[in-house]
Amino acid sequence: MPAAMKALPLSKVYQLLEPGPVVLLTTAQRDRANVMTMTWHMMVEFEPPLVACVVSNADYSFAALRATKECVIAIPALELAPKVVAVGNCSGRDVDKFESIGLTPVPAKCVAPPLVRECFANLECRVVDTRLVNKYNLFVVEVLKAWVDPAQKNPRTIHHHGYGKFVVDGETIQLNSRMP
Repeated sequence: MPAAMKALPLSKVYQLLEPGPVVLLTTAQRDRANVMTMTWHMMVEFEPPLVACVVSNADYSFAALRATKECVIAIPALELAPKVVAVGNCSGRDVDKFESIGLTPVPAKCVAPPLVRECFANLECRVVDTRLVNKYNLFVVEVLKAWVDPAQKNPRTIHHHGYGKFVVDGETIQLNSRMP
């Protein structure tokens, strides 16, 4: 081991690998919509777009997602960070988060859960694979319809690094790529 290296507790590894922006996940069951903050997700396929999402079985949204197999992944910009954290700091079991936090549910076209008006992008999704739900709380969803708000130009996203620490995405660079 190089002398400059120091051991990192394994409980902190996720802070190094957190894959993407903090998002909001909406569900709806029995005419009641809910929204939760989600950081554990990743793209697994391009076309059709498939996203792997970890939703803890302790989360109020877990039962609705498992039962209805529908959700919306709403992508907030930096300006929504305080509301995103507020969503993550309470449970839909106890409160209507849309109303109490001041988010606007908008009817989706393909699924029952609502879009979030304040977010710059919303992805209507259907669960297509539950084989890893019992073991890892991992759902694979297919994006059926994608929406963007053209009024939100160059939105910056937040990325969770654990324990209340976030990184804001920054400068974009363009490099040569063989990918289309």
